[in-house]
Amino acid sequence: MENRGKYVGIRIGLGVAAALLLGRLFYIQIINDKYKTDALNNSIVYETVYPPRGVIYDRSGQVLVGNKATFDIMVTPREVTSLDTLALARTLGLEPDYIREKMSYYRTYRSRIGFKTLVFARHIDEQAYMRFSEVEYRFPGFHGRIRTERDYPFNAGGNLLGYVSEVDADYIRKHPEYRVGDNVGRTGLEAARESDLRGEKGYHIYLRDSRNRVLTSYNGGEDDKLAVPGKDIRTTIDAHLQQYGQDLMKGRRGSLIAIEPSTGEILALVSSPGIDVEDLADMGSNYARLSSDPGKPLFNRTVQASYPPGSVFKLVCGLIGMQEGVLKPGDRYSCSRGYVYATGKKLGCHEHRSPLSFTEAVRMSCNAYFCYVFKNILENKKYGSTAEAFDKWEEYVRAFGFGSKLGTDYPGELGGNVPKSSRYDKIYGKNHWRFSSVVSLSIGQGELGATPLQIANLAAILANRGWFITPHMIRDEARDSTIHSVGIDRRYFEYGIEGMWQAVNMTTAEGATAPLARVRGLDICGKTGTAQNPHGEDHSVFVCFAPRENPQIAVAAYVENGGWGGSTAAPIASLLVEQYLNGEISEERQWLRDWIKVK
Repeated sequence: MENRGKYVGIRIGLGVAAALLLGRLFYIQIINDKYKTDALNNSIVYETVYPPRGVIYDRSGQVLVGNKATFDIMVTPREVTSLDTLALARTLGLEPDYIREKMSYYRTYRSRIGFKTLVFARHIDEQAYMRFSEVEYRFPGFHGRIRTERDYPFNAGGNLLGYVSEVDADYIRKHPEYRVGDNVGRTGLEAARESDLRGEKGYHIYLRDSRNRVLTSYNGGEDDKLAVPGKDIRTTIDAHLQQYGQDLMKGRRGSLIAIEPSTGEILALVSSPGIDVEDLADMGSNYARLSSDPGKPLFNRTVQASYPPGSVFKLVCGLIGMQEGVLKPGDRYSCSRGYVYATGKKLGCHEHRSPLSFTEAVRMSCNAYFCYVFKNILENKKYGSTAEAFDKWEEYVRAFGFGSKLGTDYPGELGGNVPKSSRYDKIYGKNHWRFSSVVSLSIGQGELGATPLQIANLAAILANRGWFITPHMIRDEARDSTIHSVGIDRRYFEYGIEGMWQAVNMTTAEGATAPLARVRGLDICGKTGTAQNPHGEDHSVFVCFAPRENPQIAVAAYVENGGWGGSTAAPIASLLVEQYLNGEISEERQWLRDWIKVK
């Protein structure tokens, strides 16, 4: 009886175990598809579907960067059982030798390639692609792929837009979310807005047989994932103004930048020489040539070059002097072709009448006047030392946006340089340096370094009478619109602006330094600058805004080796202003446009 009970217990235990096992198998095979899918993994093929990148628009909705269809032929070498080389060559419009070389390569490296699908031919003509689609069945292992690549309706802003290229092994190592075959924005807005523009990849799932041949869509396509297109972005750039600015700077090295003062929106950002948009579409082929070009077209001067600001900086020193109480607008200082700051040492100046008030000194760009002003700032009795007064001056200068990054949404921005008193303590010894040691700073030379964007921001500050919103180039999104005050009383700006208006709208005989920038009816206010260059001809600088009241545009032109500011940078900047505000260049100034082209 005991044995019979024991056997009954064993049979019951085995029955329960069998029931549990059968129940589990039923759940795995019938109810839960996950295990079925896992079992099929070895016979499943995933085909990546790439999304179109987001479109980049200008401020009015014009397409700066769009997408166009491009056609590739793909091949899975292991699936090529037989091949009529001549027929495939005729269909695709390729040379037979190209096909033979490709197939020879695949045979040589067949073990490395395995069952991978490779790009056989890129950028096939659309007509050839359609011919191939009709006879694809004749070429086992080959299939077509339609994808998108960047398209540029305007030849405007190659540097600011940036380029897209396929990721390499090094990039994938640093960004594991990318895979071989993915594209990524490398520079400019394409890089800065990569997370928005890239979109999200999708895929199709196919079943294949024991010979790795694709048979049909898996599960009727229900498990396929749709690609999500990238987000579109709208910029603050005016496409036509950008294009016109590039034309004005053609053949020159430098920058031309326009900002809407009231908003900080960048209207044009020209780095010259720059990248032609036709080169952007195929940077893989063009990069080596562009990177070896002595003009450095890949170098974005607008935010990465650091130059002495030159005489446009005189306005900053004058405004600081008035705010600090060491300069009154009517104070007059003499100039005898320069300023003697030490025995046998003189900072030179051009010939003009003397003495001058602040407004006149701005109009005539007198070096000596601003040497006196800077001397008074550093010898201000309310400070205990030259270094302490210098620290206060530095604080003001940094409030104008110099010496550090402005924080724009454009990538690659550098900060320029504003020296600290500690620098001169190290050079001369603490309390052993004076105004005469740093006199060149008074006219925007010496250790000062500024990017063209910072100089353009100065033009916007002058237009706004003492404040700015961080320059930016993306619209239609929540952003920091903080108004940054430079800490100078608004009333002092009017004396400088009057001098800027006179510099453009008075005559050369009256001491105007930028009469070539005058445009009838626009009330352009401007300041010339000639930045000394120890390596060649001086740089030509000009900042301006217009109209005088309720300014709509502020511009900075910086032309390397352009000479005197009023001769090159001023007419270029004024032509950009005129084009923006009037929509055309007046007949009476067409000669200037023609002259700039050949100058």
